[in-house]
Amino acid sequence: MPILLLIRHGENDYSKKGRFAGRLPGIHLNDRGQKQADELGKALAETPIKAIYSSPLERAVETAAPIAQARKLNIIQEPGLLESDVGKWQGQSIRKLALTKYWKVVQNTPSRAGHPGGESFLQTQTRITSALDVICAKYKPRDIIACVFHADPIKLAIAHYLGLPLDHFQRLACDTASLTMLYVGESGASLMKLNQHPPFEFLSHPKKKNNGKPQT
Repeated sequence: MPILLLIRHGENDYSKKGRFAGRLPGIHLNDRGQKQADELGKALAETPIKAIYSSPLERAVETAAPIAQARKLNIIQEPGLLESDVGKWQGQSIRKLALTKYWKVVQNTPSRAGHPGGESFLQTQTRITSALDVICAKYKPRDIIACVFHADPIKLAIAHYLGLPLDHFQRLACDTASLTMLYVGESGASLMKLNQHPPFEFLSHPKKKNNGKPQT
């Protein structure tokens, strides 16, 4: 089974201002987000990525683009990696929602909660992990596959593969343009790195001299 690079998209004006973008169309990376995407592309240029998958939303595809270009890969848009359907929360301020009683339920017992008018956290987790399972089945052991999508779906996937209770997924961190490295095997999964930012020294390869020996 492969090694998954779970990459959150770069910054956009919604994430910068603390608003739920959800599945709204037309939300693009801002200047900082594009810089983050370019840095990801440079940092992963020498990593032997076999394929790159992306949520179809613009901010994810735009983050995947520099990585795909550096590796000369096509971006495979996977609807199963879409952001959570946040329902009535779409476009709303997280700060204002945090003042409501229901927000405490969402943060403390998400297994019993969902987005009003949208997906429950369990539904999102099931959708995301089903998509990742299908992707994993296509590749050989230790193949490296990049998947660019969204914060909560990434955290929900990590919780699932590591056997963490759903109610603990909010304890995980997933910054914009961060990389989480997960090895998914037939007998279990291992979290190799969490919420990392370029440069990725753990993915680098020693340069070789003309005689084939590593430089020191």
